[in-house]
Amino acid sequence: MAAAPVAAGSGAGRGRRSAATVAAWGGWGGRPRPGNILLQLRQGQLTGRGLVRAVQFTETFLTERDKQSKWSGIPQLLLKLHTTSHLHSDFVECQNILKEISPLLSMEAMAFVTEERKLTQETTYPNTYIFDLFGGVDLLVEILMRPTISIRGQKLKISDEMSKDCLSILYNTCVCEMIRLDEVPNLSSLVSNFDQQQLANFCRILAVTISEMDTGNDDKHTLLAKNAQQKKSLSLGPSAAEINQAALLSIPGFVERLCKLATRKVSESTGTASFLQELEEWYTWLDNALVLDALMRVANEESEHNQASIVFPPPGASEENGLPHTSARTQLPQSMKIMHEIMYKLEVLYVLCVLLMGRQRNQVHRMIAEFKLIPGLNNLFDKLIWRKHSASALVLHGHNQNCDCSPDITLKIQFLRLLQSFSDHHENKYLLLNNQELNELSAISLKANIPEVEAVLNTDRSLVCDGKRGLLTRLLQVMKKEPAESSFRFWQARAVESFLRGTTSYADQMFLLKRGLLEHILYCIVDSECKSRDVLQSYFDLLGELMKFNVDAFKRFNKYINTDAKFQVFLKQINSSLVDSNMLVRCVTLSLDRFENQVDMKVAEVLSECRLLAYISQVPTQMSFLFRLINIIHVQTLTQENVSCLNTSLVILMLARRKERLPLYLRLLQRMEHSKKYPGFLLNNFHNLLRFWQQHYLHKDKDSTCLENSSCISFSYWKETVSILLNPDRQSPSALVSYIEEPYMDIDRDFTEE
Repeated sequence: MAAAPVAAGSGAGRGRRSAATVAAWGGWGGRPRPGNILLQLRQGQLTGRGLVRAVQFTETFLTERDKQSKWSGIPQLLLKLHTTSHLHSDFVECQNILKEISPLLSMEAMAFVTEERKLTQETTYPNTYIFDLFGGVDLLVEILMRPTISIRGQKLKISDEMSKDCLSILYNTCVCEMIRLDEVPNLSSLVSNFDQQQLANFCRILAVTISEMDTGNDDKHTLLAKNAQQKKSLSLGPSAAEINQAALLSIPGFVERLCKLATRKVSESTGTASFLQELEEWYTWLDNALVLDALMRVANEESEHNQASIVFPPPGASEENGLPHTSARTQLPQSMKIMHEIMYKLEVLYVLCVLLMGRQRNQVHRMIAEFKLIPGLNNLFDKLIWRKHSASALVLHGHNQNCDCSPDITLKIQFLRLLQSFSDHHENKYLLLNNQELNELSAISLKANIPEVEAVLNTDRSLVCDGKRGLLTRLLQVMKKEPAESSFRFWQARAVESFLRGTTSYADQMFLLKRGLLEHILYCIVDSECKSRDVLQSYFDLLGELMKFNVDAFKRFNKYINTDAKFQVFLKQINSSLVDSNMLVRCVTLSLDRFENQVDMKVAEVLSECRLLAYISQVPTQMSFLFRLINIIHVQTLTQENVSCLNTSLVILMLARRKERLPLYLRLLQRMEHSKKYPGFLLNNFHNLLRFWQQHYLHKDKDSTCLENSSCISFSYWKETVSILLNPDRQSPSALVSYIEEPYMDIDRDFTEE
């Protein structure tokens, strides 16, 4: 239809509006239709036709409409951003505009991650919604990609600060604008028709859509805040991430295809042409030198492994078309395949790991076991996942050896995180072994004259690892060879520890002890004098699980720590941070209690010889630990990481209660308070901590089960002990209030008070 004629006398272009603007306003001279612009923009995003960006409107129109709709000036800013971010711009003004946009979105993202994490609705975060709707995401991606464009042989550059501003805004947008997979039409048939390459690329999108938005390190968020979030989320229903996970799991064959892609051998991947196409995608994201550097390093590894005579030139020595010389070109396709598989497997393993930690964990566990993910990864361990243990591991251009940005390093870490999630408190953990190793577990139980672990008997032997070694044994081998400064030590220890978590298994412990794990841990703690707090914590936790209730482990410990000098170094590491070492203190305390109640010559020998047991058995030692454990935590600072200090202090007092020594321990704590010239400060704090403990644990079955299994103390005894300690009767010899003098009493403080 022809446009209506312009009114006479209007002047050339005066009063003229773009077709998009006319449509949005409902025709010439018409009143604006409420919601019409937003509706058309949303339709444009879905169809790729019509209105999709702010640049399709005039600034005058956007300003007029903003007065009514309260868009915070975001569409106008995007229009200016588009104008000032052209190829020949100096980007100075562009960066100023980004700094105007950033606080408008960061404010909403902060509200999302600190308040309720509820399902995001379009009206909930209006600034983020408008930014996305008017093409802000696409525009920022274009700006970030400008350095990949060459003009007359010269590449454009943008400052690091501007890149950070763009990425910060994009991150905040992702926090508030979550894609709902259940709203995608024909999702099941669409995903089912993906080829392997498309499925792997789809996993890159899923990494965002199925993950709960990151609010920082989860261990660092207070339990007080997390409990409040959980209460609110109960009334709001499942999060968008949980809904998306359920949508994926409802797709027939989805997990099976992920398992096949994760375990696919390099030789089974597609032809060279598709890898060249993938390489072109890399060039879009990375500069040529970086890609070639990565490929050449992998190619050189292959050359060294095959003892080939080809010497690869450095990345700079290349032909005009950007590819290396002919001698190197012959090796590139295989190197490209390896890099290709690493990048794909990285995405797939992440998705599987997230699903394993979700609400449908048991369902995912069954499918992963059925589709033989674990034996498949075992077969890839030496050839791809940990294909070469040397200092020449792939490091990206401009990064150092300790950087976790390398695809090679990131794949290893993601692999270890998957093993940790797979093994943690689940009987399927025995799939990490092969048939011979399962038989070894049975033989250990038979020799010790103890019943076999039921989960071992129930393990489907057709689903376990094949070959000479299972995945757990392979992990132990590389763990013992890891350099002292390696970034993998933490993740390796966590993965192995997860195999031991839950109800203590003597056979599992002996399986690992026979492979020298205890000696390796002690070497790292004592002889290498490890300085990393994260690594130390993971090693102390692992050592505690390995030694708990195990007489043979304590004998091995005493054999290794065979001098007073070594023992003092060990104690120094323990006492340097009780937040890191308290799990070991708890395990040794529990073991001592059990050993003291056993009549056995072997146990009696260990009790008389072991330095560590003798040290923990002393009441002054226990009181020193107890005092410090209570003193370093408060209700307002309790996190998933340090709440173990509270539970360890409770273990010490529960064991004292068993021996009818609880009043003695409380009286000693009171004396220690007075010696520090702060009467009441410790016991008041402990009273508040125990009140919180009741609120936290009495409503969380999983946590209470973990406490019971790990301590071999019934949860009812935990609850009874806490109730006795919180008894308000000041005449009770086992109540905390009996040891707090009236002038210093402060036990009814609200948890929310700072």
